[in-house]
Amino acid sequence: MAISKDKKREIVAKLVDAFKEASSIAFVGFTKLTVADASKMRTQLRDAGVKYYVAKKTLIKKALEGRGYTGELPALPGEIAVAWTTNDVTAPARGVYEFGKKLKGALMLLGGVFEGGFINAERVASIATIPPMLVLRGMFVNVINSPIQGLVMALDQISKKKQ
Repeated sequence: MAISKDKKREIVAKLVDAFKEASSIAFVGFTKLTVADASKMRTQLRDAGVKYYVAKKTLIKKALEGRGYTGELPALPGEIAVAWTTNDVTAPARGVYEFGKKLKGALMLLGGVFEGGFINAERVASIATIPPMLVLRGMFVNVINSPIQGLVMALDQISKKKQ
């Protein structure tokens, strides 16, 4: 079904506004995705603070034209959606990647925008495997705590030997 010019302008305006506020964007390819799976994914992404929108490739490209991103726009074959966020830069890629693992081929990361430039699918996939900020902070605290914990255990063993 054809979309009217007014509706196309509205979609492009929505995408331009989204890309202005976005800290990172993931381009998502999907095939054979059921409505139930799409709804479940949208809910999980929304809970993570990620917005998700399906649009025609030409409208997405038109919205990206004036943004001044460096690099080259990755190839966008098939049906395309965009996922973006304003806070956690890894959240869009991570959310789609995790859900895509469950669906085995129905969802795939095709590329994205990260730190002001276009990136390819491999780079988006590597970003998607970065743990969330809270997990990274926990890992950092564990690294800091490890030498202290080792010292305490050594002092405890010395005190047991002296008794």
